[in-house]
Amino acid sequence: MADARWYAIQSYSGHENKVQRLIQRRIDEEPGEPQEKQIQEVLVPTQEVVEIRNGKRVTVTRKLYPGYVLVKMVSNQRTVNLVNGIQGVIKFLGSGAEPQALSDDELAKIFGQDAEPVAGAEEPVVLIPFTNGQVVEVTDGPFKEFSGTVQEIDHDKGKVKVEVSLFGRPTSIELDYTQLRGF
Repeated sequence: MADARWYAIQSYSGHENKVQRLIQRRIDEEPGEPQEKQIQEVLVPTQEVVEIRNGKRVTVTRKLYPGYVLVKMVSNQRTVNLVNGIQGVIKFLGSGAEPQALSDDELAKIFGQDAEPVAGAEEPVVLIPFTNGQVVEVTDGPFKEFSGTVQEIDHDKGKVKVEVSLFGRPTSIELDYTQLRGF
């Protein structure tokens, strides 16, 4: 039997999890060991990110590639038709009628960002909604209601270095990004 490879499926945006469930149901219904099945695995690549909602940090699962589902399968007429026939699937990525398998570089990029998370192995990525040179207002702390310009962003620590005018002189201060509001 041919080796199973990873393929990308385009689905309707917002239907990725539904498509994943329907394909997983087909995998579960197929008899045999998981390694012997022609469709072996299905995945919606996600990433844990920290966002600010109502002034609080919230960890959210965000899709890395909205509108796409990955499936590991042996490509033949039966499996391609089976996957294409699932509700919510638009098509396989690739040129022509034959789906194109993902390259090793593409897989390394996808699984390098989301290689099945191990409990407590990695901290969620902090999304800081500011850019260098952006004007911001301090909303909390001793510099509350001061305006300044973003000088530097530290995504790892969730800190932003802002230059404010203090007594007529430019002064750099480092603040948590939750203490700022952008204009």
